[in-house]
Amino acid sequence: MTKTKGEDFQHSINKDDNYIENHLARKKFSRKLLFWYAENRRNLPWRHTKDPYKIWLSEIILQQTRVAQGIPYYQRFIRQFPTVFSLAKASEQDVLRLWQGLGYYTRARNLHHCALEVVENFHGKFPDNFKDLKKLRGIGSYTAAAIASISFHQPVVVVDGNVFRVLARIFGITKDISELKTKDYFFALGNELISKEHPDEFNQAIMEFGATHCLPKIPLCGECIFNKDCIANTHDLQTVLPVKKKKQKVTKRYFYYVIIRKGKKVAMRKRNEKDIWHGLFDFYLAETTKPSNLQKLREENKILKNVQSDALSKTYKHQLSHQQLLAKFITVDLSTLPAEMLKVGFKFYSISEIKKLPKPVLILRYLKDEGILE
Repeated sequence: MTKTKGEDFQHSINKDDNYIENHLARKKFSRKLLFWYAENRRNLPWRHTKDPYKIWLSEIILQQTRVAQGIPYYQRFIRQFPTVFSLAKASEQDVLRLWQGLGYYTRARNLHHCALEVVENFHGKFPDNFKDLKKLRGIGSYTAAAIASISFHQPVVVVDGNVFRVLARIFGITKDISELKTKDYFFALGNELISKEHPDEFNQAIMEFGATHCLPKIPLCGECIFNKDCIANTHDLQTVLPVKKKKQKVTKRYFYYVIIRKGKKVAMRKRNEKDIWHGLFDFYLAETTKPSNLQKLREENKILKNVQSDALSKTYKHQLSHQQLLAKFITVDLSTLPAEMLKVGFKFYSISEIKKLPKPVLILRYLKDEGILE
């Protein structure tokens, strides 16, 4: 069997730890990275504060979200909820409505619960250390390290995809990042590399370097301050490192939404199942395991059985982390809702009421396409 470039490189060195120790002085790495950051840092709104509330808010928003998309959400949250007290006082529905469009709504629910916890248990002050921050709802190692280092000057490194990529490439680490023990390895290495004098700047620097310079597909190696030291660059391993062997399968789900109208009102309900979009509002849903059509849907669904409806809409695709949703919409007119729909919380809402409800972005796209919402 022919070895890959990564396997061949791994075979040529004894141990990652020894190789890193001899390859690039740790102080040199930190110094060069901080120098790069001073020259290249972006002017982002959360970089003008040490307030743990604002740092926390920015980090939660930026999980699974590009910076350009996250900035307006961060600014809206700060305007509407300037302190952790005001966020804690808000209803979950208000928080979800402001979050609408960002996806991964568990983040928004955890955001609200965490604000309540900080107010009720810590009198509105975030814990000042990594260990206690990690105990708060929705705060993992990465977010706890960001808050601890930026707000409280603790030398605890952040580890995410950007950090995996930067360290794996520069130091030639071929450990599989899909394995839990590998994260522990990178966390230990990062905590040796981090500047003890400037942990806040170091963490922001390594995140920035991975996000804007050491890019996943086309890293800027030609103009990189590490290009002579970087193992990926000197051994042509940019496409190999970091190593990630396990890939999670993407599941397809077929959604057929029934939009039930009564004059200018539309029936919606709050999703309470342990599934995607918990706490958001959507229409009556018939889900199938494979593509269907109106005839089959009428045969299998009580709500549609005796209702004449227009043709199905075009397909709306929506990509989640490990799911692809393919949705179509059917519009029907009913003067009263069936009992089984009333039991699960459906009721008619006016257009002005629908505007205020937190909705999945998929539903919002359809409503805008149909001119129901602007």
